[in-house]
Amino acid sequence: MNQPPDQPPQPQGGFGAPQDPQQGTPAAPGTPPPPPGQPPAQPPAPPQPGYGYPQTPPQGGGGYGQPGPYNQPGPYGQQPGPYNQPGPYGQQQPGYGQTPPPQFPGAPAPGGPGDGGGSGPGKFFKGKPGMIIAAAVAGLLVIGGGVYLAVSGGDDDKPKKPVAEKSNDPKPGKSDPVDEGDGSGGGREGGDSLDSKPGEAKAWMATNKMDLPGNGAELKDIWVVGDNVVQAAYKEVTAWDVKTGKEKWKVELPYEVCATPRNATDDGKVVIAHKDKASSKAECSELQMIDLKTGKKGWKKGVGEGGLFDSTITLELSITGDTVAAARSQSGSAFRMSDGKKLFEAEKDGKCFPAAFAGGERMMQVDSCSTSTENDNLKLIDPKTGKAKWKFATKKGWEVSKVYSTNPIVISVTNRDEKTWSIMALTDSGKVRSQLDGGKDSFRQQCGGLAVFERQLNGCDGMVADGDSFYMATEPEGSASSGRSNEIVAFDLDTGKPKWRAKAGEGRSALPLEREGTGLLAYVDPTYDKPGAIVKFGPGGSKPTTVLKHPESAASIENSMTSGKLKYADGRFFLTTSRLMKGDTKDAARMLAFGK
Repeated sequence: MNQPPDQPPQPQGGFGAPQDPQQGTPAAPGTPPPPPGQPPAQPPAPPQPGYGYPQTPPQGGGGYGQPGPYNQPGPYGQQPGPYNQPGPYGQQQPGYGQTPPPQFPGAPAPGGPGDGGGSGPGKFFKGKPGMIIAAAVAGLLVIGGGVYLAVSGGDDDKPKKPVAEKSNDPKPGKSDPVDEGDGSGGGREGGDSLDSKPGEAKAWMATNKMDLPGNGAELKDIWVVGDNVVQAAYKEVTAWDVKTGKEKWKVELPYEVCATPRNATDDGKVVIAHKDKASSKAECSELQMIDLKTGKKGWKKGVGEGGLFDSTITLELSITGDTVAAARSQSGSAFRMSDGKKLFEAEKDGKCFPAAFAGGERMMQVDSCSTSTENDNLKLIDPKTGKAKWKFATKKGWEVSKVYSTNPIVISVTNRDEKTWSIMALTDSGKVRSQLDGGKDSFRQQCGGLAVFERQLNGCDGMVADGDSFYMATEPEGSASSGRSNEIVAFDLDTGKPKWRAKAGEGRSALPLEREGTGLLAYVDPTYDKPGAIVKFGPGGSKPTTVLKHPESAASIENSMTSGKLKYADGRFFLTTSRLMKGDTKDAARMLAFGK
């Protein structure tokens, strides 16, 4: 496709003062992991990078989050300084010295997932910008000189994906009824239960039942609605009983699911997107509403092609209230969830075009102005009309790369040319509230998104925000044999300074999940021979208490899924692998669930 004169090869952004609003696919999987029962090999230490951005793909280039190879830049607006010398926000950070395979943070290169890790000292955030570098199928999250693989797919460090073992639970026969989205059918019998000892959480495992295509299938977002836990993959949307793992219903779609929103509506509905045909030239353009309580299909319509040079090769979906917004490459459309009525069209604002939406409690829109002022505009919009309540303009060369929370507003901004990044909080009126100061720590997050043209603003796990705090996990340190441990750090959103930090335990690492009361829930990662757990840190980061002790019988399976999707809801924890591959059997583990 020819590029128009004002279409940027890559949008950019950064920060600045708010302004009044103006009118207006997958690649080959990584190396197979070692078999169960063996400790994972320690990954080789990567070169010392700065925290920042994925590099330009060797094939298929372009797309959001795809800057070129990393060189050593100097401080922003000043003469270059020594290697690894950080500067305040807006300054450059040393770049990555080598060129790994590309990808958006947490996303595989066209073809399939994998993961890895690395460690090292680094600097981050305020006065210490860095870079996000994605390698092959995992996003390399780098802070100063430290590097961490924020995996979205693959399990290079984990035992090979196990196949479900026989249990005494009844299994469905070929004639067992299955609900395919019409509200009838009993579904198959319960999921494969896993033995639990006294004091351990009850657990079940769902296995793959699909015939997969040659490039496998990505597992999409997890939704929990009432007694259903639901996930889309390939041409199906499937619901299981949260307690038993029994398959309750299944919606079959004509073509592959290509986009899902991170959250459902309050009444349990989502809109998913599937491709318009079975072809390498297929567009991600068909919207289908589904009631997650019943498995019944609702309205369906095409999202439309947008203007000249616009594209629906990929689509991003975001839900706020009764609105679902669908972002094409240079425009967006919003529809009413209840009946599919079109609410508004997000179009060019001057020379800036809509690049992405973020949903949740509030709806935000990012406009890319990379062909004119070379920045991004972040807008808080009315989800019913699309009108901007305020506009925050980033500085020249900076783009909004992630929206970790829409209430409070916490975002990351990145400068691909200078290989720098920062996390900042905004006020409800769109002014800078604070810029986080991470000191010498490297930080961990899990970010999704497979396509190189997607921003996936809402696509990160492991970052939690409440009214006055923001929680992140540091990069685990240590060896596979002795155990890798990390800390949870709470930042004050008014000052950007750390409030407290706490460990999950020696030789164990943890990832923030959500706030509960005055405490913080976190997922303690499994090791090759120890199961994970859900723990709760008290106010001020006091010693964590165990909420769910996962059964030892599930340790190897759980360890194979720690780079996939995760969800905690109503006292239960759900974990899936990131991708099912063609070589997986129909009994390959797909989802684990833990509860009391």
